[in-house]
Amino acid sequence: MEGFDGKVAVVTGAGSGIGQALAIELGRSGAKLAISDVDTDGLAATEERLNAIGAPVKVDRLDVTEREAFQLYADAVNDHYGIVNQIYNNAGISFMGSIEASDFKDIERVMDVDYWGVVNGTKVFLPHLIASGDGHVINVSSVFGLLAVPGQGAYNAAKFAVRGFTEALRQEMIVAGHPVKVTCVHPGGIKTAIARNSAAVEGVDQEALAKYFDKKLASTSAQKAARVILDGVRKNKARVLVGNDAKALDLLARVTGSGYQRLVAKVTSQQGPTSSLA
Repeated sequence: MEGFDGKVAVVTGAGSGIGQALAIELGRSGAKLAISDVDTDGLAATEERLNAIGAPVKVDRLDVTEREAFQLYADAVNDHYGIVNQIYNNAGISFMGSIEASDFKDIERVMDVDYWGVVNGTKVFLPHLIASGDGHVINVSSVFGLLAVPGQGAYNAAKFAVRGFTEALRQEMIVAGHPVKVTCVHPGGIKTAIARNSAAVEGVDQEALAKYFDKKLASTSAQKAARVILDGVRKNKARVLVGNDAKALDLLARVTGSGYQRLVAKVTSQQGPTSSLA
């Protein structure tokens, strides 16, 4: 893919799924990588694949919720390569359960990773991206940052927050005249391990929900998702929808406004709790 040769790209959550696919696709396109994850085994697998194609790569274990560590990491990446061009804030988790049944700590954990992890990554790398003269922030939200569903209140909250934060940032970069582009990504059902690795409230059959997601909702491969995202980055799109399901649900929200909520609630009531899996 054109437009990435020689760029220094940082990818969080690169140990599996979309993050791993992004790192590999970027490596194939000539980018220099800095990859991180809390999953060191998955990270090692990504590193091995990047080494096999000869892509330069810096590999670090990183918890995106640890702000001071993230700041040190950003400086280390800049010192290592001398420049940073792109940050893909991709790391994320899911949690299944109604707001009523969820503990405060469960909601806080999702917000810490899925929202504050994006904020941390954006803030600590933004000075380096501005200094590069050719920066790009890519923040991964979700189709559930466009509309909400029952059983995913914490996830919805985080992904809606990512959307608002990212859209404001894009405008601010334009107003300030900074050489930094900004893209918000909204994947639909992607064939990754996010559902299988998800936590859930007591009484929820997490395994059954994960199987439902894998068989019924995950319609796009991580590799295809990465290509769609990078095409959107190359074209400097403000918003990238990944998958036909994401496009259809985005249209539903646009056409019906808040009316989609009654429709989704009705479908969920008819089909049971598995229909609320994100």
